[in-house]
Amino acid sequence: MSRAWVAPLLRRAIRADVHGQLAGVWVRGPLPTGAAVLAPNHHSWWDGYLLAVLAWSLGQPFTLMMTPRQLRRFPFLRRIGAVDTGQTRELLRAVRAGGWAVIFPEAALQSAGPVRALHPGAAWLARASGAPLVPVALRVVLRGAQWPEAFVRFGPPCAPEHLHAALTELLAALDADLLASDPDQPPAGYLKWLSGRASRHDRPSLASQALTLLDQLE
Repeated sequence: MSRAWVAPLLRRAIRADVHGQLAGVWVRGPLPTGAAVLAPNHHSWWDGYLLAVLAWSLGQPFTLMMTPRQLRRFPFLRRIGAVDTGQTRELLRAVRAGGWAVIFPEAALQSAGPVRALHPGAAWLARASGAPLVPVALRVVLRGAQWPEAFVRFGPPCAPEHLHAALTELLAALDADLLASDPDQPPAGYLKWLSGRASRHDRPSLASQALTLLDQLE
């Protein structure tokens, strides 16, 4: 029996998750328009979903490396481009075919903070494929809204041996942007890629609306 309907349904469910659980997704920097190895920090459960939704919205083929343990917990993600750490050939084919391949060089989810020691997978894939190696800084944070906001900052391609320095600098720049910004406004230079769930303070209750109307009638 054909299950061609499964992947579109999963993509729709993931988009709905991002839209329904985050206040919005904001993006800055040059997004790759063709084959690329993306090397993001990994400090949030949302990281893979965010990059997948960005890729799908651009019509960009997308492959993500996950640990075997994660894929045993979420085997359905294989249907939308997830592969495990033993499937480097699949990643190499995906990049050579013009897609984005995402490898978290910190190798596992880390507590939010500076970039940790990096594993060599992303750098190896960039060298083997000849595709640009693109550092990506990610933060999912609570600011002025009721729901978390996601910020994605793409850096310029870097040499594999410079990945740690490039990713560290990019993440520090994103953190500085957030620190300097008004919590009720996006940082300068970031474009809203996806609207999300509105906070209650953005939607006055019926009681508040009624009181406002009564006040205007005086």
